[in-house]
Amino acid sequence: MNRLVIATTATAVPMGAQVYQEEIARRARPALDESGESWRVERMIARSLRSRLPGTTRLPVGRLARAGARERRGLGRLVYPRGALVHRMELGLPPAPGEVLTMHDVVAWRFSDEGTPPACAGDELRAAAAVVCVSQHTASDVAELFGVERLHVVPLGVDERFRAAEPLAAAELEALGIRGRYLLHAGGATQRKNLEGLAGAWQRVQAATPDVTLVLAGPQHARRDALFGGLPRALRVGRVPDTVLPRLLAGAEAVVVPSLYEGFGLPVLEAMAAGVPVVAAQTSSLPEVSGGLATLVDPGPDGIAEGLRHVLSSGFDRERAVAAGREHAAGFTWERSAREHAAVWRGAAR
Repeated sequence: MNRLVIATTATAVPMGAQVYQEEIARRARPALDESGESWRVERMIARSLRSRLPGTTRLPVGRLARAGARERRGLGRLVYPRGALVHRMELGLPPAPGEVLTMHDVVAWRFSDEGTPPACAGDELRAAAAVVCVSQHTASDVAELFGVERLHVVPLGVDERFRAAEPLAAAELEALGIRGRYLLHAGGATQRKNLEGLAGAWQRVQAATPDVTLVLAGPQHARRDALFGGLPRALRVGRVPDTVLPRLLAGAEAVVVPSLYEGFGLPVLEAMAAGVPVVAAQTSSLPEVSGGLATLVDPGPDGIAEGLRHVLSSGFDRERAVAAGREHAAGFTWERSAREHAAVWRGAAR
C-alpha cells in the first residue's frame, strides 16, 4: 500500500495558501481512489513548541527558519513516517527523504516584506521528486531562480460558494457602511498588492463617479489606512467573514486586482465565478489565470484609473463580460485540482 502524508502548518487565520491545503487534503483520498491503487492518506499538521493551535506534532519553527541543510534533513527524518511520500505544502517545514513540494509563488525572493525563505530552499526544491506550481508563471519563476526541472502546473480551484453567491441585501450592506454602487478590492496590503497604484487611481476617478464607493476588505494594516484614510468614499471594512465575502463580491460593480505580483490570483476567478467583472493588472500570473477576460491594465495609477472608468462606463458590455467570466471560472474546481495532484503523487511514488 502506498502512503501519502500531507504536511502543513497550523494557522489561526486561514488565508489563500491554507485554503488550498485544506481543499486538497480533503479530496486527496477520493482522487487517489479513482486510479484503483491502494493508498493510505494522512495529515501532519505542525505547530510551534508553545502554540495552542490544534496539530499533530510540534516543531521548533523559529529554529527551523535558521537551520542549516543537515539539521533540517535530520529533523525531517525524525518527524515523517519512513517510506511515506510526503507532500510538503510549506517550505518552512523540514524536508522529507521522498517528497513533493508546492510553490505558490516566489514573492519571498522578490519583495522584502513577504518573509524570509529558508536558505536551503533551492537545494530542497531541486532534490524533490516533484514540485507543484499553481500557475505557469510561477513554474517559470521557479525554473529561472532555482533550475528546477520536475515542475507540474496544477491550477487552484474556486469554492462553490462563489458560484452560488447572492448579493448582500441593502440592510447588510448598510451594516458595513456601504451605500449604493461599489467597487471592491479584497486582499492583503503588502508591497506587491500595489495599494499605492489603486489609491492613485481612485484619486483620479472618484470625482467623476460620486455614486460609487471603493470598498477595501482585508486585515487592518497601516499602509492601507495611510493611503486611503483621507480619500473620499474609500471605505475600509476590515477582514470580512468567509461566509460574507462571496456575497460582498457578488454585489460589486467590479473587483479590482491591481497587484504587481500574484502567483495565481484566486480573487480574479472568485469574482468571475460570482458574476462580477474584473479589472486586473497586466502583470505576473493575472493575464494567464484570467484567460484574458479581465480588463487588463498597466499597474500604474493612470492605467488602473482607465480600467475603472471603462467598467463603470455606459459603453461597457457587462452582460457579456459576466457570462464569459463565469464560463471561464467554471473550469477551475478543487476536484480537478485534486485529480491533477493525484497524478503527481502517483508519478512521484513510482
